Amino acid sequence: MAKKNKDNGEKKNSEEKLELFSQLAASARYSRTLLSRQLLSSGLYAGQDAVILALEANDGMSLSAIADQLGVRAPTMTKTINRLAAQGFVDKKDSQTDARLSHVFLTTEGREAVKSVRKAIRKSQKLALGDMSAKDVKSLIKLLRKVEENIAATLG
Repeated sequence: MAKKNKDNGEKKNSEEKLELFSQLAASARYSRTLLSRQLLSSGLYAGQDAVILALEANDGMSLSAIADQLGVRAPTMTKTINRLAAQGFVDKKDSQTDARLSHVFLTTEGREAVKSVRKAIRKSQKLALGDMSAKDVKSLIKLLRKVEENIAATLG
């Protein structure tokens, strides 16, 4: 009898883990969609907000440094930067010391977009978190950071 209960417990735990990962993926997808909708009024698209904020913190980064910081591949970042440049949010300049590198700088319009990005994030968070307590939010952040650390360690 004990073995049967143990097997049922393991099966239930396994199902809960599957449900958890499915829920994480769904929450990430919905939160990204929500933020994307909030960003549209500023002329930005999904993913561009992270680049704008990264450049606000460290203007003049190389394309590869931005890609590394945001955990995306260099070709993806090149496409994003080219689109942001075409929209007038950034300037891309060749490195003065290494012809293989380009550095990215926020334009005046890009610096103004930072405010819009922060506002969109705040509004999205408010909508997503609803009536959750500050304690619940703090716990959620802590748990999600741990999940991120585990995944990052696995990916190398």
